[in-house]
Amino acid sequence: MSYRGFSGVGATGPKDVDRESSDELLVRRLKRLLLEEVDLQEVGRLDEASRRGRLERVLNHLVSREGIILSTRERTSLVRRVVDEAVGLGVLEPILADPTVSEIMINGHDTIYVERQGVLERIASGFTNDEQLMQTIDRIVSTVNRRVDESSPMVDARLPADSRLPRGARVNVILPPLALRGPTVTIRLFPKALGMDELRARGAMDEPTAELMAACVRARLNIVVSGGTASGKTTMLNAMGAFVPGHERIVTIEDAAELALPQEHVVQLETRPPNVEGRGQVTIRDLVRNALRMRPDRIIVGECRGGEALDMLQAMNTGHEGSLTTVHANTTDDALSRLETMASMSEVEIPFHALREQVNSAIDIVVQLVRSPDGTRRIVEIGFLASRGRNEFQLSRIVHWDPHLLDARGHKGGFVRHPLPPRMVERLRDAGEPLPAGFAEMDAAHPGDSGGGVAWS
Repeated sequence: MSYRGFSGVGATGPKDVDRESSDELLVRRLKRLLLEEVDLQEVGRLDEASRRGRLERVLNHLVSREGIILSTRERTSLVRRVVDEAVGLGVLEPILADPTVSEIMINGHDTIYVERQGVLERIASGFTNDEQLMQTIDRIVSTVNRRVDESSPMVDARLPADSRLPRGARVNVILPPLALRGPTVTIRLFPKALGMDELRARGAMDEPTAELMAACVRARLNIVVSGGTASGKTTMLNAMGAFVPGHERIVTIEDAAELALPQEHVVQLETRPPNVEGRGQVTIRDLVRNALRMRPDRIIVGECRGGEALDMLQAMNTGHEGSLTTVHANTTDDALSRLETMASMSEVEIPFHALREQVNSAIDIVVQLVRSPDGTRRIVEIGFLASRGRNEFQLSRIVHWDPHLLDARGHKGGFVRHPLPPRMVERLRDAGEPLPAGFAEMDAAHPGDSGGGVAWS
């Protein structure tokens, strides 16, 4: 972008000043002029649309007054950029406005990556220096009454929903000297809540599997959703939670509230980090314990990662059947082992074999999700925990994804279904849930059936 006719430094400076530096100097000059013309604190009392409209009108006047010759497109771009840096989030504004972006990763002022449909890519824009990035960080964390500096170099917070973030976001900031390459920011944009039908349409599962999962939720089976980072665990948890009957009281517990259940009787609880003095922290475990005193019919924990696993298992075993949670694990077997290990992390000293008995008694279904290298996400296995007592974990496979299977249309990959264990069939029938088509007709002579699909992103 070339600005002709500007009398200030940067528009017609020395030839060795590159275009980017010239543009940056012009933006900084216009920001100073803008601050001289308007009171940003007074403008800040306006709603966002009115605020931006007023500042854009003032800037258009300044551009004309300074004799800067621009095309209409260049003028619009320049004005938007100055407003973004003056009252917005600078170079992050166009990224946040992009509906295809699900995560933003800032590794120092000049390196920004984004995730689109599960794939990472670096974008060309960046902040001018660490000072500009820190100004943006301060604007972000101040919206949630938090601060981050050398004395408190880490912050993790949930940003409320607004016109820029329709469903809110989760932001993590870590500063030098802990971050060696400069201020590092990770912003996870909460996606639109997807229902089971939408996930099925995107190939996360086939129709019989979706119907089975809905039946298991209604029949009050305890379900664990397992998978790696960004494999779609919260999305799946939200889709399954939508099948809890509307007359039941649901308590959700999360680090950052992402679940958006459609029922009316939902109580949302969210953890709280310690303050700058290191006091006031409220953990997942604290909230699980408190939820047991809130007369819940269902408890949904966003993620078990520590001693709260023991409280969750005990809740499932003492009248809160039909509860749901997620864990980080690479296989269904690993998910059970992790739950057992995490339950041992509490201050309550329980023999390991007794913890195994707790897991065997509490968990009914484990759903394993995977994100492929190309960013696609799908269910790869569903298992029913058939073991009981203190025996070794024994999972009966119900569904698995076969990447080598060919469907009727010649597409590679499909879901293979297996006969349901008798005890699971009994649980579903006792709850008045008919067996889904595709499972009801299955017998020993036809142990598997497949349905192809393209995984959801």
